[in-house]
Amino acid sequence: MKILILGGAGMMGSGTARDLVSAQSAGVEKVTVADTSLERARAACEAAGNDRRLEPVALDVTDATGLRRLIGQADLCINGVPTFAGHQMAIFEACLDARRPYLDYGGLGIFTVKQKAEHARWVAAGLPAVLGMGADPGVSNLACKAVAEGLDTIDRINLYWAATTTGPEFPVLIPPYSVATVLAEFAHPSKQFIDGKLTEMPPQSGHEVLDLPEPFGLTEFIHTLHSEPLTVPFAKGIADKGIREFTWKLSLPKAEREIWMSLVKSGFGDFDDPVTVPGGTVKPIDVLNAVVFRNIERNRERIPVQHTYQRHFAIGRGKKNGNPTVVHCAVTDAPDPIYDGYVDAATSMGASIGAQLMLRQKAVPGVWGPEEYFDTGAFFAELEKRHFKVETRSEGG
Repeated sequence: MKILILGGAGMMGSGTARDLVSAQSAGVEKVTVADTSLERARAACEAAGNDRRLEPVALDVTDATGLRRLIGQADLCINGVPTFAGHQMAIFEACLDARRPYLDYGGLGIFTVKQKAEHARWVAAGLPAVLGMGADPGVSNLACKAVAEGLDTIDRINLYWAATTTGPEFPVLIPPYSVATVLAEFAHPSKQFIDGKLTEMPPQSGHEVLDLPEPFGLTEFIHTLHSEPLTVPFAKGIADKGIREFTWKLSLPKAEREIWMSLVKSGFGDFDDPVTVPGGTVKPIDVLNAVVFRNIERNRERIPVQHTYQRHFAIGRGKKNGNPTVVHCAVTDAPDPIYDGYVDAATSMGASIGAQLMLRQKAVPGVWGPEEYFDTGAFFAELEKRHFKVETRSEGG
């Protein structure tokens, strides 16, 4: 397997490179880590263990010729370029032109509908493209599929992701993933599948409190902008079982959540809208990123060890054998040495698993959500190799 990661020096892309050359992966011959900066690409390869299979490359994705050439040298392209950079469709089209399978981390669903609309062209080319293959979306989509497989008819599926930490509070703000992504989740309306159709919901709406196993306890959730509602309720094996409701909700640790909400209230929700300051015009996101990551570097020695726990879970309600049934599927991870060096192991590993399964198995041409493309058994087995706990249970039926 020869795999190209565009945006490979980013927080998620570098983690995916790390997993691709880890002991948990097999058959990977080469991983090309491409970034606009060769220095950053080299640093990402060094951080991932400096494995001989890692190759750092400088690439400007707006260079269509260079992009096409690099994609053509790989067996599959992982698009890890941030969604808000605006290059999603160009990279997607470049993979189709180069006749190479495509996978991205997705996340907010900004380009999901446009990409899905190109399904017939990918079928005609005999190529697969999988959208939103990380943790949420990605692992979460497979949890939804597992729930659906336990029901004959579906009334609703409600999907959640929660993160919590133990240990001393950080003295600085450390983003859980891309700053732009977190801001968009808290600032923008979301689409949820309500009464059989996609419905726009206000930012931070849908407040719900669930009592989760320790160390979570009582956990507050809200709707956020995400791609799962744009694919899951329309997937074969789910749509044809009569689903009428599908929702996505998120919960970040309380202290972090309050910071992001305050930033949105301060106007950083319009992070890509330039403002004029003494000396010129800047984008708020560029300023915020520069300040946040400078602050992290300046205070690195003061940052204490924290332990992060994540829970990705779906609850499906419907009928099995004619009886009312509730099916739960949860994927959890707890602190473990296997996650050392990752910013978000679930997202990075999810993309790595997806890419490897795409290349090991017979290709299914078209543009797919993860729940449409992957087998739950095969995918969950790979998660368990990486020390994730997968639990599925039914009530009733």
